[in-house]
Amino acid sequence: MVDVLPLVEARLSTALGAPDARAAVTFLGTDRIEVLRFHEGDVVRYASLGMSAHPMTDPTAMLADPVKGPRAELVLSVRAGLADTDKVLRALAVLAASPQVEGVVVAPGASLDVGEPLWPGAPFSSVLVGEPGGLVEDLALDDPMDPVRFLPLLPMTPNEAAWKRVHGAPALQERWLANGTDLRDPARRSVPLDAAPE
Repeated sequence: MVDVLPLVEARLSTALGAPDARAAVTFLGTDRIEVLRFHEGDVVRYASLGMSAHPMTDPTAMLADPVKGPRAELVLSVRAGLADTDKVLRALAVLAASPQVEGVVVAPGASLDVGEPLWPGAPFSSVLVGEPGGLVEDLALDDPMDPVRFLPLLPMTPNEAAWKRVHGAPALQERWLANGTDLRDPARRSVPLDAAPE
């Protein structure tokens, strides 16, 4: 069986440059998850490495297929120097381990919550999983394996997360767009949610 992770790291480095830091987290009963940090101008990006080693399995499936199934890594982009965002490493590793730990399939439009601020003082404890393909292209693997998708994470305030549960991810993303929300601002406020969209 091909070792996916060196291919994944090479794809990340091609898209984002060489990582300038990396940290590893191991949770009981799971494979090691690494988080790589990349700097690009005033933006710092954090990417998981390890989540794609195994396909994600539908929690209702009787048997986990060791080969087929969706594979993904997570990418978070924030503006550098405005908050102590390096502490997000553990939260990102927790989210990347969730398919192994909780048997969830992480897909675009999903909400993921770590139950505490993503970093010290962060106004966010959850993220919206965005659509892949923009920042890092999907990594095709040999058949019958699914490609690895690189899913952007968009931090949500508690109000935004609650609103998204009622109205759905596309409606929240439309709100962000209509208000010119800087989703990379680590200290941004919640987008206005009270009025009905125009």
